[in-house]
Amino acid sequence: MNRVKLGNQGLIVPNIGLGCMGMTSFGDADTYGKADEKEAIATIHRSLELGGNFLDTADLYGPFTNERLIAKAIEGSREQYIIATKFGWEIDDNEQITWKIKATKDYVKKAVERSLKNLNTDYIDLYYMHRLDKNTPIEETVEAMAELVKEGKVGYIGLSEVSSETVKRAHAVHPVTAVQSEFSLFERTVEEKGVLKTLQDSGIGFVAYSPLGRGFLSGQIRSMDDLPENDFRRGIPRFQEQHFHKNLELVEAIESLAKEKNVTPSQLALAWIISKGIIPIPGTKRRAYVEQNIEAGKIILSESDLSKLESIVPLGTDTGATYDEFGMGLLDY
Repeated sequence: MNRVKLGNQGLIVPNIGLGCMGMTSFGDADTYGKADEKEAIATIHRSLELGGNFLDTADLYGPFTNERLIAKAIEGSREQYIIATKFGWEIDDNEQITWKIKATKDYVKKAVERSLKNLNTDYIDLYYMHRLDKNTPIEETVEAMAELVKEGKVGYIGLSEVSSETVKRAHAVHPVTAVQSEFSLFERTVEEKGVLKTLQDSGIGFVAYSPLGRGFLSGQIRSMDDLPENDFRRGIPRFQEQHFHKNLELVEAIESLAKEKNVTPSQLALAWIISKGIIPIPGTKRRAYVEQNIEAGKIILSESDLSKLESIVPLGTDTGATYDEFGMGLLDY
């Protein structure tokens, strides 16, 4: 795999990461279908064999069960992996999510110790603030994260779903290595709002989660019946009636271009992101898909290819909100 700089603080990663959220259940619900621990661990190992050692998780996923799964997968070979995890959703001492965002100095310290324990490691390569705590100055949060770097518990710090203003304030306290937000052919808010430009100007890397539009761009979702009954995507506007059929037409146009290139629509969508100097972290829990995703990192798109893709889904296209009203209210835009 091609390896690239993520930001300008020294972190080197593959040009495609592995999103691990779907490898475990979320409370009583499955994320992207039923979880299978054995296959998930095999997927992480297969990814490593192919050079894909950049794993993305969070304490929220489960909560905690995702980090614990990764600990099992990397046991005995921790040094071969680059681990990114996140904090910010408040999780109480009974491992229950309060559904509040908390990023005070004390909570940052508490959260990192739990993640270190759950990951069975003494350091985290990249530690993200999962969402902005609007009741705590970003300076306080970043100061706490900077202390973790000094203590050797964290290598690099990152933010998620934040505005240009928040990025600038945070970066003034301690260098931010990466920002992670949803980004795909179906979701380009960070581009529309100028966040990508801010990151480029500041030497900060960008990591794209849900680079396949939460699976829509894979072409495997043709109706709501293709989603399991308890799949969280059923509550996302993008998959609901007012947007579903229009989005399906866009996917069909992307599929036609992918067929011309002799690649899958997923690979085309990932190659488009990589062409922008962005690191996608497609989530999967199956070996076959991780192999397919990693192959996307080798695809070279011409200017003509890029123009065709962007004419199918121009910047500003409304494909539906990425979260329900509560989730959208937690984004910093």
